[in-house]
Amino acid sequence: MWRIYRLGLMALLPMNVLAIPVDPLNSVQWTTMYNRFLKDYPVQFDSRVQVLAPEQAENSMQVPLAVKVEGLQTIEEILIFADFNPLPKVLTFYPQQALPFIGFRIKLQQASPIRAAVRTADGWHVGGKWVDAAGGGCTLPSAARNSGVWESQLGQVQGRIWQQPSAQRVRFRVIHPMDTGLASGIPKFHLEEINLQDATGKTLAQIKPAEPVSENPIFSIEFPKNLPLPTLHISGRDNNANKIKAELIP
Repeated sequence: MWRIYRLGLMALLPMNVLAIPVDPLNSVQWTTMYNRFLKDYPVQFDSRVQVLAPEQAENSMQVPLAVKVEGLQTIEEILIFADFNPLPKVLTFYPQQALPFIGFRIKLQQASPIRAAVRTADGWHVGGKWVDAAGGGCTLPSAARNSGVWESQLGQVQGRIWQQPSAQRVRFRVIHPMDTGLASGIPKFHLEEINLQDATGKTLAQIKPAEPVSENPIFSIEFPKNLPLPTLHISGRDNNANKIKAELIP
């Protein structure tokens, strides 16, 4: 009877609980991250998903990060998260017409795996890297708060497009404090959507930043060489409904 009972209990367990892949980074937060972000699709760790970041963060509020994907087709979204951040979700990138590459900077509260999960038709493909950090990146006020001029420059965009041997690189900066809401007396205040569109209004790529993206974020993305980009329109908003709008011309 005891054996029958045990088998019956196993049969009642959700299948995704039994299918959590073993974490190559050995993070005690992996199961939590899996259940929070990834459990609705099959998950596999995949070396084709590259997380490029320093071994040691010199500045916990400005940690350089890039995600590059090679050899995966029909990418629907790229989700980036940091296991040990108090706000683990960092950014979601919908490449659409862009290449599966994005670079920017993040805030790290402490040493943590930084992961990129790439969703395709067959599920999530996950890559990651441990980054050591002194701490405090998410709970300190932004440097812009002390400058006294950020309000007059809020939402301003600067950027450029240039040709590389294999792609068109787009890099742009948005003036914004990107407050996490975790610093004493400073509410959450961050960009939450950025759209890159062509002259007809067609969306070519979309970025959805979350609180851990560094202040005055600089984003780098790439488009195929054969995609016409006479003008690139950038628009978006923050969580207080402030708008951003700009045009980049090669």
